[in-house]
Amino acid sequence: MRIQPIDLDHPGDLIEGLYDAFVTGSDDDPGPMLSLPWFSYLVRTGGPGERSEAWVTTEGGKVAGGYALTLPQHDNTHMGWLFPLVVRPERRGRGLGSALFAHALDRMRAHGRTLLLTETPAAGVAARFATAHGMSVALKEARRTLDLRTADWAALERMRPEAAGYHLERWVGPAGPELLPDLSALMGGMNDAPRDADIEDMNFSVDRLRIREEAILITGRTCYTVIARRTSDGAPAGYTRILLDAERSDGWGHQADTTVLREHRGHRLGLLLKVDNLLWLREREPHLDRIITWNATSNAHMLAINEAMGFELFDEWSEMRLEVQAPQA
Repeated sequence: MRIQPIDLDHPGDLIEGLYDAFVTGSDDDPGPMLSLPWFSYLVRTGGPGERSEAWVTTEGGKVAGGYALTLPQHDNTHMGWLFPLVVRPERRGRGLGSALFAHALDRMRAHGRTLLLTETPAAGVAARFATAHGMSVALKEARRTLDLRTADWAALERMRPEAAGYHLERWVGPAGPELLPDLSALMGGMNDAPRDADIEDMNFSVDRLRIREEAILITGRTCYTVIARRTSDGAPAGYTRILLDAERSDGWGHQADTTVLREHRGHRLGLLLKVDNLLWLREREPHLDRIITWNATSNAHMLAINEAMGFELFDEWSEMRLEVQAPQA
């Protein structure tokens, strides 16, 4: 079996083959499927401030399985993120997944990385595979959904709190350059979210966020964003965003990050931001069916907000970790 790299500058058909294997191998996932442009972007770049490499094995001219390994460059330079690692269902049971995982560990060692992270459903084939290969649960997570077709919109209107001394700003699509410094400050609040104990704070620089905003259109998506500002001085206080497919083809919206900076907490800004954005989205995108969101199960405050808004448990996931040991001499 030959495991070959994908030239991520000129990937040809291999990324599409890896995507096809990913989709085929995810047929038991009831949630929204990543689009090819979004999947391709993640495999090729990992995201702003990161570098990726991807490897596949082929049989009969078809990608049978593969993986992508993302390597942060500006913070957390001790870790790697594995997404995806996939084997076509008809190719399973032959040791291919184990060979790909071992290869990924060798690549981690080659880069001097000592902590491997990935996500799997809390139960099922992927969870059993990760556990069998020495990984353990770092963080328990859950996806929740809000069905927009049956949501209690009158209750949501009543739920929208007042926040004296603050006002909201909205925009559709990527943030303009004038907003990037404020977004940089706001995203720093995400460092307070639950995470693996060995993960450092992320550096949300203006340059990093500029790349992130540019990627929204590149990956065939758009977004609705609301920020809160303190009225007295215009200081950014909180932020929330919902992402959706630019073609509006699958009926899903994706609740992305929501954060309130520590010095502005206690004014119910988190609830205000999320409810306001949802009501605005309903006005602008009445065809959307559902919103899906991820949370660590230990994030009691955000879970309480989501449940009050009507989000219901969809499924449970785990962030899995493995400390990668150097090869013995």
